[in-house]
Amino acid sequence: MAENIYDEIEIEDMTYDATLEIYHYPCPCGDRFEIGLADLRDGEEIAVCPSCSLMIRVVFEVGDLPGEEEERLDGVGAGEGVEVAG
Repeated sequence: MAENIYDEIEIEDMTYDATLEIYHYPCPCGDRFEIGLADLRDGEEIAVCPSCSLMIRVVFEVGDLPGEEEERLDGVGAGEGVEVAG
């Protein structure tokens, strides 16, 4: 698998699609490497191109991913609201 790693790319150099919650980056074949936000949060670091065998390693820190703090705050706020009302 390591022989198919095309490059290491900083997540800041990738494009984020908030609607689909995926990061993508151009592949030399003309398609694009893709990796889902959920996969990144689970510690996955390999983005694949669906049209060829190339892969890239995404360099990132889980704490810097979008929505991480918002989701935690929303979850805490909703939980506290239920406890106070209950």
